[in-house]
Amino acid sequence: MADCTSIQTRLDAARAAYDDLAMGRSVRKFVDQNGESVEYTSANRQGLLAFITKLENDLAVCQGTVTSYRGPLRFTFGRRPY
Repeated sequence: MADCTSIQTRLDAARAAYDDLAMGRSVRKFVDQNGESVEYTSANRQGLLAFITKLENDLAVCQGTVTSYRGPLRFTFGRRPY
């Protein structure tokens, strides 16, 4: 796993690419640490957003700030515990 600094650098680059796409600047090219390049257009902006979310989760794990998952909220209408 990469260190926190490299994850933060990649996250900043991905956020900048997403901002460029959101502002209408057509095609962005992102090169990751392995040298693989990916081109994002406005048509697959959701893929870039998913990548940003993954990097944010990786950074949270690296920094130790992961929040626990509590599960879905359930509603019980008209039921009272006895």
